[in-house]
Amino acid sequence: MKLPLAPQAETALGILQGAGYEAWIVGGCVRDLLLGRTPEDFDLCTAARPEEVKDVFAGHRIVETGLRHGTVTVLVEGMPLEITTYRVESGSADARHPDQLRFTHSLREDAARRDFTVNAMAYAPGRGLQDFYGGQGDLKKGLLRCVGEPDRRFQEDALRILRALRFSATLGFAIEGETLAAARRQKGLLVGLSAERVAGELGKLLVGQGAKGVLLDYPDLLGVVLPELLPMVGLDQRNVHHCYDLLTHTAVAVDHTPPQIALRLAALFHDCGKPACFSLGEDGQGHFYGHARESAALAETALRRLRCPNKLRERVVKLIRYHDSPVEEKFLRRWLNRLGEEDFFALLALQRADSLALAPAYRGRVEALDGIEAQARKLLQETPCLTLRDLAVNGRDLMALGLEGRAIGAALDRLLTAVLAGSLSNERAALLQNLTDFDAKNPDKKEKK
Repeated sequence: MKLPLAPQAETALGILQGAGYEAWIVGGCVRDLLLGRTPEDFDLCTAARPEEVKDVFAGHRIVETGLRHGTVTVLVEGMPLEITTYRVESGSADARHPDQLRFTHSLREDAARRDFTVNAMAYAPGRGLQDFYGGQGDLKKGLLRCVGEPDRRFQEDALRILRALRFSATLGFAIEGETLAAARRQKGLLVGLSAERVAGELGKLLVGQGAKGVLLDYPDLLGVVLPELLPMVGLDQRNVHHCYDLLTHTAVAVDHTPPQIALRLAALFHDCGKPACFSLGEDGQGHFYGHARESAALAETALRRLRCPNKLRERVVKLIRYHDSPVEEKFLRRWLNRLGEEDFFALLALQRADSLALAPAYRGRVEALDGIEAQARKLLQETPCLTLRDLAVNGRDLMALGLEGRAIGAALDRLLTAVLAGSLSNERAALLQNLTDFDAKNPDKKEKK
């Protein structure tokens, strides 16, 4: 068996082996190569101690941030490679860091500490594949199984529970029965994880092709870190527009959004405020007045708790706030002005996904949204006036007419509003004439000095 390694990884292996140290590539990169996928990065493990690795790569740039855990990052021909000494770990009081760590010369012992069998394989050119725990068989079955005792693996690092869900979503793998049972027994450990680590796994999970299935199959596990999901489980929306309970509607909407983190987060939280807003009308139909505002507030809280970047959080909350607002062709300029081009089309994508998660008889809105998108793209090709910067006049032009101070901003805003409404063309002469006519009819609206 010969796997197509990155040249830099082969070079690093050759350097270590040439210095007399056993070395392998290991972990997710081996798994991905066996699946025919291109690895995001290459990790190496070796019998060499960290100080020996540093000596071997003395002519390369070295980063020592993981040194106390036995990891040295080496830059080889522009590619960062993590090179970790074979090690054995034991105990974990915080369900994150091992209480004890010792180096070993045994690849088998090193593999025993890894999370899942499909991530515990090692490979080296000329030596082939080392698979001590049946990872290749589980890979063929599409199965995620813990190495050794699953309860112990999750107690060592509770993030492995979320990693199991992430791999299920991104690889389409099932979680082996005892591994899943142990994850459920140990799920309380998730509350002690750092927000950044949780957010990292959730982000990768959500953009996976199998995110819908994971949301529906494991809400009890996800609900530990995303309690906003739990009231949605099994909630009958009691409305003819809906054929799914609330969580299923949400999962279907997520499935229909492009795999971009902002859109997937917006779809995940877009209706999370519904349980708090539910009311039953005289017609026997369920209603959720104000749910967009409530959902936006809950999403804001959740994303702050997860310490998501401000720009991402603000964008997600904005999309949720407007997800239920009707977008009509005659107001396209106003919507583009309000949201900007990128967020406007993201809103249409979210609304399209929301519509596809309705009862079949009420999915006709999708066609209308397609028409709106086509019209908006045509409008943008015509270089329309959407912002103050696009106006054919500016502050200097208004100063020449005698306006000063805040009157200039107010006049520009009024001109833009008229142009967005289509009642005034964005031509310099027309804009200046409008100002002259307006001031002639409304002399009292000129700002006093």
